[in-house]
Amino acid sequence: MSQFSMIEARPSPEKKNRTISWRSREGRSVIYQIVAILSAFALAALLVRNTLANMRLRGIQSGYDFLFQPFGFDISETVIDYAHNSSYFVAFAIGMLNTLKVAIIGIALATVLGVLIGVGRFSANYLVQKICYAFVEFFRNVPVYLQLLIWYLVFAEALPDLENAWNAGHFYLSKNGISFPWPVWQLGQTLALVGASLGLVFGLYYRRLARAHFDRTGQSRPVLWVALAAVLGLSVLGWLAGGAPSEWDLPKVGDFQIEDGGVFSPEFMALLFGLVFYTAAFIAEVVRSGIASVSLGQHEAAASLGLSKSQAMRLVVLPQALRVIIPPLTSQYLNLTKNSSLAVAIGYPELVSIANTTLNQTGRAIEALSIVMLVYLTLSLITSALMNWFNASAAIQER
Repeated sequence: MSQFSMIEARPSPEKKNRTISWRSREGRSVIYQIVAILSAFALAALLVRNTLANMRLRGIQSGYDFLFQPFGFDISETVIDYAHNSSYFVAFAIGMLNTLKVAIIGIALATVLGVLIGVGRFSANYLVQKICYAFVEFFRNVPVYLQLLIWYLVFAEALPDLENAWNAGHFYLSKNGISFPWPVWQLGQTLALVGASLGLVFGLYYRRLARAHFDRTGQSRPVLWVALAAVLGLSVLGWLAGGAPSEWDLPKVGDFQIEDGGVFSPEFMALLFGLVFYTAAFIAEVVRSGIASVSLGQHEAAASLGLSKSQAMRLVVLPQALRVIIPPLTSQYLNLTKNSSLAVAIGYPELVSIANTTLNQTGRAIEALSIVMLVYLTLSLITSALMNWFNASAAIQER
């Protein structure tokens, strides 16, 4: 028998039975929350009841049955097929898709431009640094509404008429907007998009593998070129699998406008330019503050390891700066999406514009505004969820 005896394991503490009691702090917290939720529901029910009663007294109709009645107005810019007798539901769907088109393209362009301007603030070149500074100070201090009007005047007045449209091959630039060739959509284009999506997923997976390899060995692998090759290669394979369609819809000058092909209208370009330049100025400041938050010692430590400036920025500075950059960047994305509602001032048919027309025709103000609120709330929640996921994946893992 060994002279050392085993020490008995300490018994785990008994689990406390959690009961909701007014005497406990936790119990009072639960009760307060229940009372707050019930009060909010009661207040909402009271407001809805009084509103419906007042509307009945004034003979105002309510309900969402109008959504399946004919809209009766032309929409100048549509993403899906639309006819004069299409329903309000289709009109709202077009407004939402137009809002999404501006938001997605605007977020991508504003991010690229804002990052370039933000990094340019640290340039050793005096001229580049001052140009970036002037860009930020000018565009973030002028109201976005005024910027939209200025851009619309530029595209409506400065560009040539249809007869004198600037022409480069099959590209036209005039007061009708920018017209360009657009592929006749067939199975090949759909499979090419599927291939590009698969290539993007592979690129993200390869990036994780390359980062793990760098952590183990200290040797970096080319990520950008491999991901780019995967996206392009799988896109071409999808296009070939779909029969390699090569038919294009080419624009041509008509009697009153440039017909066929793809087109970005002056209203769309004015809205896109205004939102991109305005938001990029704020994103540039977010990026600048994020990089500035990384201490100088981290730059010196990266240099002492023999990393080049680009490697130090990519592997040392940006991973730490992202913790500061991502949360305010999410707010800028939400602001860009919501600021797209100002497009009603320049005649772009986005969601609020469709809701205004609906309100004037049917008098269903509450219903139209509730649809607008629901769509913007959904878009904001989706954007926040995606950015929270990106923030969690970019967080530095402690060891």
